[in-house]
Formats: sequence, structure tokens, C-alpha cells
Amino acid sequence: MSGAAAAGIAAAALIVGLLAGALLPRLLRTHGRGEERPAPVRRILIPFTGSFIPRRAFEAAVRLAKAEHAIIMPAFLARVPMNLPLEGPLPKQCAEGMPLLEVIEQRALAQGVEVDSRVARGRTARDALRNLLAEERFDRIIVSVGQGSDQPVGMSDDDIRWLLEKVPAEIMVLRPAPEDMRRIAAPATGTQVL
Repeated sequence: MSGAAAAGIAAAALIVGLLAGALLPRLLRTHGRGEERPAPVRRILIPFTGSFIPRRAFEAAVRLAKAEHAIIMPAFLARVPMNLPLEGPLPKQCAEGMPLLEVIEQRALAQGVEVDSRVARGRTARDALRNLLAEERFDRIIVSVGQGSDQPVGMSDDDIRWLLEKVPAEIMVLRPAPEDMRRIAAPATGTQVL
């Protein structure tokens, strides 16, 4: 390649780079308002501790994932007793949480939504969630809470407050209507899957 041709290519690359630098910010702005568009949601976390999640939480996650081309990431928050090592086996808890992860995955995949399941360990639900959030980034978190003491995700009001104050993600706290008892559960739990 001649020196003139190389210089021409370098000059063209510089011009393209300058134009991209000048035009890219404009392309990222909305029309007429000059506001930057929010980054698309790509990963939607659904944490839980029990053997079921409210069907409304699952449906909300699927609708949002479809609309935003996102991945649903159900996460079983395994609580490890203080007398056991954090990385020790948890057969009783896994027998409860793992089948639900599988049911969620099958239902989401059947609706065309990608799923990437997780298991997080901690001494409490908050600790397990904190450990998971320290390892990975999520764009949105859908937390479902129950009525009164029936907390399907095992998180207290203080845990929800902590989540809202400390976690840098979009958070949806969903509480189904009192009469809406529909749940997503693994058939082995004895809870009817509706």
C-alpha cells in the first residue's frame, strides 16, 4: 500500500471517528426534548425463598421481558443456618427451591422468554440477596410480598426498605390483591399450580 493511500485511509478513519463522536450523542437522545434515553432493561431478577411465587409476579416479569427483550433471572435465596458452612450442602432447602426454579424456567421458555436461574446463599434472605447483588448486576428486581406474615420471598418490611434504599436498580415491589391466591409452584410441594 502506498503512503498516499495509507494517509487517505487514516484521514477517512479520523473523519468517520469525528462524525461518530459528534453524531452518536444525538442518536442517543429522544426527538426534540434533548433527554437521553434510558438504557434498555436486559436482566430482570425475581428473588424468592419459598416453594412458590405469586403468579402475578411471574406474569409481570414475563410481560416486561417480552416488551424489553430481557432475560428473566429467578433466584432462589437459600438460607444457610449458622451451624453450617456457607458453602455446605442444603438438601432440604434445595428440594424446595430447585423444583420451583425449573417450573419458572419451563413456563418462561414456553412463552419465548429467555431464563438464567441462580441460587444465592446467605445467613438470611437479605444476606443471600446482598451476596448475589455483589456478584452480578441486574437492571430490574421484582420482589413479591404477601399479606401479613405470608411472605413468599421471605423478606421482611425492613428487607424491602433496605432493598429500596441500597440497591442501584429499578425495583418493583408487587403485592397481589388479597383475594388473588394464584401461585407458581413446583407440583411436588402439594401446592396447586394455576
